[in-house]
Amino acid sequence: MESTGGPYLNTAAVTSPVGIARLLQMTFGCTTFSLVAHRGGFSAAYGTFCMFVWTFCFAITVFIITCEFTHLHSCLSISWGNFTAAFAMLATLMSVTAAVIYPLYFVQLDCYPIGCEVRDFRIAASVFAGLLFVAYAAEVFLTRAKPGQVTSYMATVSGLLKIVQAFVACIIFGALVNDSQYSKYVATQWCVAVYSFCFVVTVVVVAFSVTGKTAVLWFPFERSVVIYTFGAVLLYMSAAVIWPVFCFDSKYGSPRRPGLCAKGRCPWDSQLVVAIFTYVNLLLYIVDLAYSQRIRFVSHL
Repeated sequence: MESTGGPYLNTAAVTSPVGIARLLQMTFGCTTFSLVAHRGGFSAAYGTFCMFVWTFCFAITVFIITCEFTHLHSCLSISWGNFTAAFAMLATLMSVTAAVIYPLYFVQLDCYPIGCEVRDFRIAASVFAGLLFVAYAAEVFLTRAKPGQVTSYMATVSGLLKIVQAFVACIIFGALVNDSQYSKYVATQWCVAVYSFCFVVTVVVVAFSVTGKTAVLWFPFERSVVIYTFGAVLLYMSAAVIWPVFCFDSKYGSPRRPGLCAKGRCPWDSQLVVAIFTYVNLLLYIVDLAYSQRIRFVSHL
């Protein structure tokens, strides 16, 4: 009896350029955390974060490859194209962060005091962590929306920027909780409210796109996202003015880093990180606004 349902396995999931990139991601990710777990070692919050990134990205990549190879993704009630594009961008950002943090805190050129074998394992892990980032960046490059191409929203520049904006907001939140003294003034509390509101709405936009539920909303999702992006630009512009004034003006804060401020526990350092990434996110929202007027949403690719 001949089957009329077509092939059960999708070989293109592992033979196409995107499939090959995912296989490399799986290989590099497994190699990286195996080297660290075997002899490289990790400690403190920085090392735990790196191990989480590598294991999390490895697990999701295996899940994606399995679903595409077996066609199981057609049984999931999500927008598969949006999901894979969003994850590829997120994994790129997470992997490049881990690829910078791990060698910065754990790699040294001399053998003392950790020993030459541990040093070599850490250097090898750092190399594979860099290759892992390249593999995820390659997938983003291969799956990004081309001019005139009908594709998932998360594969467009605007969709990819939503992931970057949320990631940058997480960096801001990390600096805020690290003794940034944001509660000292109502104005700086306003800035925190801006960061929180924009982060939540951005995550909601991504969630609706990934779940493929944009078509069931009672309001025009595409127009609403453009309006929100314009509002986020205005909100971040206010934070970009207010935060530096109340943190670095001599009347409210300190224009220079205090000499007695402990390294790693200095509010001034945290305030500077928040200020820098506020401007980064402002630029991202401006670019997002420019691109979001030139695309059309596709909910179920």
